[in-house]
Amino acid sequence: MTDPDFTVLVVDDDFRVASVHVGFVEAVPGFRVVGQAGSAAEALRQARDLRPDLVLMDVYLPDGDGLEVVRQLLADPDPATNSGSAPAVIVISAANDVATVRRAVQLGALHYLVKPFGFAELAERLTAYRHAQERIAALGDAATQDDVNRLFDLLRPTSAPPAEEGRRLAPTLQAVLDAVAAQRADVSAQEIASAIGISRTTAQRALTQLEQSGLVRLELRYGSTGRPEHRYAVRRAR
Repeated sequence: MTDPDFTVLVVDDDFRVASVHVGFVEAVPGFRVVGQAGSAAEALRQARDLRPDLVLMDVYLPDGDGLEVVRQLLADPDPATNSGSAPAVIVISAANDVATVRRAVQLGALHYLVKPFGFAELAERLTAYRHAQERIAALGDAATQDDVNRLFDLLRPTSAPPAEEGRRLAPTLQAVLDAVAAQRADVSAQEIASAIGISRTTAQRALTQLEQSGLVRLELRYGSTGRPEHRYAVRRAR
């Protein structure tokens, strides 16, 4: 029996950006997107209906402030049931002013990612969150100071494998990896080339390097005749 995935709600007013983030999340082992919202009102409704474990929250929304949504979710997650079970929140925004960052911290956001960011940056935050939740589940009714220290150390995203590998990648390799991760299905070199504006030859060379490094997997799709088509997807942990 496998452990259940952590459920995620993605909130962003730009549908295309949200779709990329959905692809990023679902490329990280142990996470599953259950909802996608483009406004403050929809984010509140979906959060209360779906009760996700984690929310990726944009700040600039067409009908309000994403941080106000965070405040409501963390202060009173479900007044109808009084469940007291608030989701964790990672703020994702182009806002990089200190006042906004300070407010997010004060509200209790788990992390803050400044747009644009790549797959590696989000993957390491998600992995750190998963490790911390697994540690919490293993604790008894009371925690020692050492337990608390280890828990907070886990929330610092310093040891997640996807991020460490991602930081060593050349810019083109990172762009190709991000493009593959953003897709919900396997992709070809030509599709990646078209998506990020590089030649097919460059895309194929990058995909081959990523496959050899263990970051993507190669699948051969056989037609009725001719050579098999090479398709690529982000490699997931087993």
